Amino acid sequence: MTTLFGMEYRDSMKIIADQNIPLAEDCFSSVGKVTLVDGRQITPELVKDADSLLVRSITKVNKDLFEGSRVKFVATATIGTEHVDQDYLASKGIGFASAPGSNANSVSEYIVAALLALGKKNKFQLMGKSIGIVGVGNVGSRVEAKCRSLGMKVVLNDPPLQRQTGDAKYHPLEDVFACDFVTMHTPLTKEGPDKTFHLADEKFFASMKDGTVFLNSARGKVQDETALKKAMQSGKLSAVVLDVWETEPTVDPWLLQNVDISTPHIAGYSFDGKVVGMMMIYHALCRHFELKAEHTVRDFLPAPEVPEIRIGKEQLDSDEERIIHDTVQQIYVINRDDFNMREILLQPENEQAAWFDGLRKNYSVRREFQNTTVLLADTQNSLAKKLSGIGFQIGAL
Repeated sequence: MTTLFGMEYRDSMKIIADQNIPLAEDCFSSVGKVTLVDGRQITPELVKDADSLLVRSITKVNKDLFEGSRVKFVATATIGTEHVDQDYLASKGIGFASAPGSNANSVSEYIVAALLALGKKNKFQLMGKSIGIVGVGNVGSRVEAKCRSLGMKVVLNDPPLQRQTGDAKYHPLEDVFACDFVTMHTPLTKEGPDKTFHLADEKFFASMKDGTVFLNSARGKVQDETALKKAMQSGKLSAVVLDVWETEPTVDPWLLQNVDISTPHIAGYSFDGKVVGMMMIYHALCRHFELKAEHTVRDFLPAPEVPEIRIGKEQLDSDEERIIHDTVQQIYVINRDDFNMREILLQPENEQAAWFDGLRKNYSVRREFQNTTVLLADTQNSLAKKLSGIGFQIGAL
């Protein structure tokens, strides 16, 4: 058996893990003793004797947390890393890993579900509408592909990628402001020429054409909520979808009442994405400590609850986008997340933040579209291409 510090590693390695990392104990117990804790309750005292720390975005990882500890490896099961002081970790020789791209497909499916729900609610077609995507990394590029599949016109904005590639497909923000929809997919950065902190500020919203739909599933502090409320109150925006909130887990009650779709920072919370993220940091930990990885993704992904959806000829008389909406609803009911989120307003003020965290901690299993095959009489028509484009498998009926 592999050893660590001259002892069997299962008995010697102490791992502290955020309890919101699914199956963390089942997976990481193959390499050490796992203690699950609330991510907001990870303290210097708790990690002092730990060898490894596994977190999500709510835990600040820095000198204050680690001074005097023996931690040798840190991983975050998220794509964002702004909550981790990587320079400090490097200065102390502490290994680090994240999970870039792990929940990108989940977020892009969330955006598709939100757009379809808005279309049904407000009686408009997505086909032919324009959408500006601010941030075209792992998430934004998948949003682009899915929106194109739905027949939308896509305008991309990503200054760092534009400088790196010189590709003319990246447009200035002025072009984004002319779109029917604007969706944010940037990391949170507070310094430099491309800082995104309060990128969506008063000037940003004022520059949009009247009636724009605004979506943010990136980071709450990318939006200035005072400016956002002003834009909503003025009638500048026709609809707003928020998965992230500037002061979360505390949420502005006026915003929660008045946005069209509200969710508790769960756009990336598909079960598939969580498992992929967990496995990415599991393998990184094994590499760091030169341990044999005993698990793969397949060990933790169950069979889908909805393996097939049948769309018969009689259903094809309906509008295509309505069919797509109804198909997506069988996998992910975004309105249910919205309903649960709004129950925050029914809680005493001093319990609302805990309710927000509870919605995330107890989030139900949500599988990605790729796990479901849609059976159609014609697998070559435009409906089949659109369903395939947003992630479903297609089969013959």
